[in-house]
Amino acid sequence: MTLCQQLESSLAAVLSQILGSPTIAPVTPANDLRFGDYQSNAAMVLAKAQKMNPRALAEQVIAAWPANAIATTEIAGPGFINFRIKPEVYAARTQAAATDDRLGVATVADPRTIVLDFSAPNVAKPMHIGHIRSTILGDSLSRIARFLGHKVITDNHIGDWGTQFGMVTWAWKNILNETALLENPLAELLRLYRHASDASKADESIREACRLELVKLQQGDAENFAIWTRCLELSKYGLQQIYTRLDVSFDHWLGESAYNDALAPLVEKLLEKNLARESEGAVCIFSDGSVSDPTKDPFLIRRDGEWTDFPMMIRKSDGGFNYATTDIATLQFRHEEWNADAIWYVVDHRQSLHFQQLFTVAVRLGLDTMDLRHIAFGTILGTDGKPLKTRAGDLPQLADVLDDAVSASRKTVEERSRLDTDEERAALAELIGISAVKFTELAHHRLSDYVFDLDKMVALEGDTAPYLFYSFVRSRSIFRKLEAPFTAGDAIELTEEAEIHLARLLARFAEVVPSVLDDCRPNILTSYLLEVARAFHSYFEACPVLKAEGITRYTRLTLCDVTARTLKKGLALLGIPVPQRM
Repeated sequence: MTLCQQLESSLAAVLSQILGSPTIAPVTPANDLRFGDYQSNAAMVLAKAQKMNPRALAEQVIAAWPANAIATTEIAGPGFINFRIKPEVYAARTQAAATDDRLGVATVADPRTIVLDFSAPNVAKPMHIGHIRSTILGDSLSRIARFLGHKVITDNHIGDWGTQFGMVTWAWKNILNETALLENPLAELLRLYRHASDASKADESIREACRLELVKLQQGDAENFAIWTRCLELSKYGLQQIYTRLDVSFDHWLGESAYNDALAPLVEKLLEKNLARESEGAVCIFSDGSVSDPTKDPFLIRRDGEWTDFPMMIRKSDGGFNYATTDIATLQFRHEEWNADAIWYVVDHRQSLHFQQLFTVAVRLGLDTMDLRHIAFGTILGTDGKPLKTRAGDLPQLADVLDDAVSASRKTVEERSRLDTDEERAALAELIGISAVKFTELAHHRLSDYVFDLDKMVALEGDTAPYLFYSFVRSRSIFRKLEAPFTAGDAIELTEEAEIHLARLLARFAEVVPSVLDDCRPNILTSYLLEVARAFHSYFEACPVLKAEGITRYTRLTLCDVTARTLKKGLALLGIPVPQRM
């Protein structure tokens, strides 16, 4: 049980005794430590319902508060109750964390099966910077959810079917460079696609030829299917190189093609259930009129001052299907085959309307028992404040972005590192570069845009991954100076304010980690880790460790040890390993 939960339990018991009936008493961490560690407005809320004076009720709580409780209490304002955790409680928490691999974080009482759909690039194209947010955010959420005890199924729902393969197939047959394909498959496949795309825009006959190649593929033509299969294999190989570098993995790679056989029956089922109908030769899902407020109906749109239909097309007039059809089939599969309790889609905010429609269709199909979330995110900007692009106007390729980050970190390593060999410095530069990209992504609220500034990202100062690395290395370095190995777990005693404050923050790790999943915001964890690092540096300057003696020395070594383990575990949950030396 966290300290916050203990306070809630104690406060609820006291209020229930005073009011004569069971009650709930929420407690939250204090925003300003001058007023205590935790606070509650429960007395104010309950007093209003009971038609009592809020401050008078708070005074009764203070009077009835047990002397042996984990915190002292005081009243603020019209009836806020502030709590100050006793130093001996923080000492006990730190002592317990010193021998606990989970650092006090409990597993959930009701674990769920959560499907996380993230990254999902189109094959036959290299990943670009637009894939950073989905890939890194999804990976961190999967790590945290697993750590909390949920069964997590990660699925890379790649775009491996559709119009682009008609273009790639046509170009493959006409301009393929086999040598280039072997040397850099994704670059060659991208060249083929771009050539066909440009050519089809300039020449109607080429556009028709590309369409016919796609039709042949969809009808099972052996030659085209063989080309598609090789494109898929080469693309997965190229994508895996990026994922390996990012330390991101998936349980499944079930792309759009995995659901081809389910699409026609799905459309017929929706027609039979009157959940879809034909419209101008296509099959679409429309508003069913059940939403009284048109602004909340995803199947309506306002045009020229009037609300009009905005249907979801699930079968084109030519008989073809689209990604909306595939998404419905995918959702059904995950429900039926994986018994998903939740499906979380980590996808760009521009797809919000699509997911509103998809989730509405799920409700109509009776799948509303699942927790369906669109975990949207904003845009990556250049230093000019505009969406990040190359000079040619294209989105930068992800491999190039990572290379640039490593190059920038190499400069920092060369200037500041104490490592001995070029191999060690190169490995550190790779770690800092990749981690800097990850941490910068996760440190921002997922819905906010942020500026991609490599120099700031790899700096040792500021709210960066290298700063946390430095904090970890510093917290561990003192143990190399000890004459005998340090054994944690004995009793400690906190006396100095810097000690108490660091212990206070370390105890909150158990509260912070579960809160990340409330709104799928890893930035809550990054902010916490930075706060811990800052508190550690202040503590380290104010409280000499090796010069201290007795229990004071042991206490300070324990604080260093738990700080290091908290930083390491917290970064691991973000998908970021730590260096042992810098």
